Amino acid sequence: MNKGELVAAAAERTKMPASQVDNVLKAIIDSIQAALVKGDKVAIPGFASFEVVSRPARQGRNPRTGETMTIAAG
Repeated sequence: MNKGELVAAAAERTKMPASQVDNVLKAIIDSIQAALVKGDKVAIPGFASFEVVSRPARQGRNPRTGETMTIAAG
């Protein structure tokens, strides 16, 4: 399900206009992103939790060439 399908399904279930549901969904996503940028963890019980996790650089392989490469920290 993509964002458009999610908006359409929520609009149908709530009997709200799709444009209004889209605005609410954008506000929710923006709020989650802002919290993650601040370093906060976002938890929605029964659904999902979100947090930014830093990983150290590591060795990997290019799947096309088999060449060893360093995968940047992220």
